[in-house]
Parts: sequence; structure tokens; C-alpha cells
Amino acid sequence: MPYKFAKERPDYSDLASGRVFYSLPGHPAFPIRLADEIIQRCLVWRETNQMAGPCVLYDPCCGAAYHLTILAYLYWHSFRTIIGSDIEGKAVRVAQQNLDLLTVNGLDKRKNELSERLRLYGKESHQEALNSTYRLRSKIADLANNHPLRTTVFQANVLDGDAVHRNLKGTAVDIVFTDVPYGVHSHWHYPQTLSASGSPLKQMLDTLAGILTPASIVALVSDKGQRVAHEGYQRVEQFQMGKRRVLLLRPIS
Repeated sequence: MPYKFAKERPDYSDLASGRVFYSLPGHPAFPIRLADEIIQRCLVWRETNQMAGPCVLYDPCCGAAYHLTILAYLYWHSFRTIIGSDIEGKAVRVAQQNLDLLTVNGLDKRKNELSERLRLYGKESHQEALNSTYRLRSKIADLANNHPLRTTVFQANVLDGDAVHRNLKGTAVDIVFTDVPYGVHSHWHYPQTLSASGSPLKQMLDTLAGILTPASIVALVSDKGQRVAHEGYQRVEQFQMGKRRVLLLRPIS
């Protein structure tokens, strides 16, 4: 399916995974243009349904939180809070590093890291990354001065509803955007309360139901082999991009 919103191909080099933003070894970064397309569809749906104002964005399978961080740079004023969670402690630590890059202090720390690498190794790629850091810092300083953005990340299994709800502390989520485990680089981990023969996507939607409002929207990215069926949600739209299937759902009040 062709892109509806992210039709242009801007220069995303400053936002590339592994340049300024931290990457998680063994886990490919989510494509920036596809993330852009998906979030625009979510934001347009909210606007069409008279839901204005900055919203809360949450990814319960965030990995390194790369695409959450990128979306903040692209649509800063659309969010008031960005939340990530993941079952893996290493992923959560990298996610925190990336979300810290949404602050001037975090970018200053990264600038010092890259400056030291440039001093030690003198690679052109380190100089390019350092130049990107200066540009991103200038942008963040301006954005943060006009619109504060809160970020948080925690460790939890999305199939464990109690753990997710406990960490969110009553926060209502407006948009869920998650790239679920495919079984290649990441896997579902079943808690004792869920049989491995059950549907993890259904269990995840059960968990999310407790943090959504009737005005929320859920964007699920999966491979074609995972089917989603849940009586508590209505399909808004579905489309295919390469091997990825994107499904937008709204909770049924």
C-alpha cells in the first residue's frame, strides 16, 4: 500500500540508529518513514474524532525505544508524555539512554562520548555523528523551551497486566504504538497465568484495555502470521508495508 502521509523522503541521517541514537545489538531499528506514516494516521484519526491537544504515547514492547525517540523529534508538540516498557532489562537500559537524548543534558553527555571517540579513533563517522548531535541539541533546546515533554520507561511483561498497570500508576494512554515480537529477534514470554497455547496478542490487548479510554487508538505492527481478534476492539484500518502488517484498533466503550 502506498504511503498516505509520509510521501516525501526527507534526509533522516541525523536520526539514524547507531549514529547519535543508541542501538540494541541483534535488534533491527524500526524504519523511520514507516513510524512517521503510522503515527500520522493515529494523529489524524484523533483529530478527525475531535480529540485535540498533546497526548500520551505508550509502547509496551519498546525495545531500545528508538522509534519513540524519533517520533518525539518529529512530532514533539503532539505529545505531553512518552512511555516505554519492555520485558528485557538490557532493552530498558538502552531505551532510557535514547529517551535521555530528548533532553539537552542527555545530548551533552552523548556529545562528550562522541568527542572522545573522535579523539581516540579519528573516524569520519564519529565527526558526522558529532555534527548531528550539535544539530539535534539546538532543536531540542528550542522544543523543550516551548513545550515540556515527559518521558519514562520501565521493565514489565506486557502479558502481565498487573505489572503494567502498577507501573503506569493510573496514567490513561491515548495512543499505543508497538512493534510486537515476531519470534526472530524477540519473543513472547508467557507468565504463569497464561498458557503458551493462548494468544499473546489477545492477552496484550486485555492488558491495554485497562489503560485506554474510549478515545484511544492502538497501532499494532506484526508479521502476517499473527492474527488479532478481540471482542473489546474495533478495527479502524489495516495496511501492509513489505513484510509488516499494521492494524489500527479502537477500544469499544
